[in-house]
Amino acid sequence: MAGNDRFVVPVVCGPTASGKTGAALSLAQIAPLEIISADSRQLYRGFDIGTAKPTSQERAAVPHHGLDVLEPTERASAARWSDLADGWIGGALERGSVPVVVGGTGLYLRALFGVLFQEPPMDVERRRALEAELAPLETSELRRRVQALDPDRAHLGRTQLLRAIEVATLTGRRLSDLQRDLATVPRWRARYLVLDPGLELSGMIAARARAMFAAGWGDEVRHLMATVPEDAPAWNASGYRVVRELEQGMLSPEAAMERVIIETRQYAKRQRTWFRHQLAGDDVTRLDPRDPEFGEKLRAWWRRAAGATA
Repeated sequence: MAGNDRFVVPVVCGPTASGKTGAALSLAQIAPLEIISADSRQLYRGFDIGTAKPTSQERAAVPHHGLDVLEPTERASAARWSDLADGWIGGALERGSVPVVVGGTGLYLRALFGVLFQEPPMDVERRRALEAELAPLETSELRRRVQALDPDRAHLGRTQLLRAIEVATLTGRRLSDLQRDLATVPRWRARYLVLDPGLELSGMIAARARAMFAAGWGDEVRHLMATVPEDAPAWNASGYRVVRELEQGMLSPEAAMERVIIETRQYAKRQRTWFRHQLAGDDVTRLDPRDPEFGEKLRAWWRRAAGATA
């Protein structure tokens, strides 16, 4: 504990494909730690290649939490993840390990370390009907609806847009207003390391997309299509609907690759915007993973971050 502050948890975050997992795994060579994934896409079982889940070897080397937690048909939320992460952090501390949160879902980080509220109850049948109505709509149409219902959230990604529509429609109140009015103080305080390779990220995203297709992403999606309903929330993970169209013969491999890269770059742009506007102050360090001195700077950040947990 640092003084009278809340317990400090190291957080490695940043846009997709920026090298967060690699950085966290290298930290495990310095001290015993456990990785807590703050990636809303990695929660779902079976959705592995396209969400860039850590490999079985990486999971064997370092304990991971937050992977394969939900069935594809279950609904993820920042509040639910925050409750789970709270337990994972406490468990790591009991085992004498440093809990390190790693991921790029900004709303999850805010739920754990910032404002958090208890979502009001919503009628289950009405919610299912609304989910079925919204599932086939393009993200641009969802954004247009949220602009009218809850404009403060209209810049967010598809999953967050869907949730904003549901809350506003089924409760009669804006999600942004509920989060402000029903906020609670979190148990933990974060010390952030934000990774961002700048202009290099665009090429890194393209390279990773090519690697995912080469690793059998299409085969994974074909297998999932046999058991996972088309309206399952897990399909909202970036790129999966595109690969599903590829497997259905609606897109050529070249067109699918291009669309995945574009979608991922757009997602990374939204992530960058969030990290730029939401994270500031002495608890935030920003590093370029392509910096020749990155390893040394990473270790320096770790000494400060992990030292604050002592």
